[in-house]
Amino acid sequence: MVSFFIMKEELLQLHLQMLQDKIDAFQDRVEALSEDAKNDAKSSAGDKHETALSMMHIEQEKLSAKINEYVTQQQELLRIDISRKSEIIALGSLIQANDLWFFLSSALPKVNVNNLAIYSLSKFSPLGSLLLGKTIGDEVVVNNVKYKIQQVL
Repeated sequence: MVSFFIMKEELLQLHLQMLQDKIDAFQDRVEALSEDAKNDAKSSAGDKHETALSMMHIEQEKLSAKINEYVTQQQELLRIDISRKSEIIALGSLIQANDLWFFLSSALPKVNVNNLAIYSLSKFSPLGSLLLGKTIGDEVVVNNVKYKIQQVL
């Protein structure tokens, strides 16, 4: 079996790449909107034109907010020390509970690493916030489901 250090490194890289892909996609959309606004400004006039530009600007602001959110998540992930060994759950811990695997990092989709399905949890999620500071043998309950911590890596 692959070492858990390598697995955590792979998880971290997968998450960083997922976030970078999202950032790139949103930046492409912002650039496309900017280009559309420039083209629209050359060929239009009047209230309809102003409304369209205003709507494009609002959409750009929403996209920029999402980009900032993803950049913040990236920065949080980059602070994770995957070599840290502790039986106390903290950001970057790989946790087995109820035969499920969780990576306390950021709210991202489930990934498969070495044939293990690993669910990523934000420390702000209901389960993530309850797991913080816990150790092997501890139990937490979320939505009437009891999670017993089996391993912390």
